[in-house]
Amino acid sequence: MINIQVTDADGVKKEITTTPGSQLMNSIRDAGMVEGTCGGMASCGTCHVYIDEDWNARTGERTEDEGYMLESLEELVEIKPTSRLCCQIILSEEHNGLSLTVGPQI
Repeated sequence: MINIQVTDADGVKKEITTTPGSQLMNSIRDAGMVEGTCGGMASCGTCHVYIDEDWNARTGERTEDEGYMLESLEELVEIKPTSRLCCQIILSEEHNGLSLTVGPQI
C-alpha cells in the first residue's frame, strides 16, 4: 500500500491510502478532493496539483499533453514548476509518503 499526504486548497490535510499501479488522480478523486472531469486524458485541468518540492523529481517528467494543458490554465490559476495533472502520475512503491497540495479548481 502507498500512503499519500494531500492538502486541499483550504489547507486541510488528509492521508490517502492507495495501491501501486493506480493513477494518482483516481485516489484523490475518490477522496473527493479533485474532480478529474476528463477521466485521466490530460484534457481538462481539473486534477491540477502542486507536488511538494522534495517529491517533484520522483514523479517523472510532464507529458507533452500535460504541458500544453498546464500552459492553457496559466491565465486562470498559478502554474508552478511543481504543477502536475495528477492523472498523468502512475503510482509505485517509491511514491509512498508522496506529499502534494490540490491546486485551485477552475
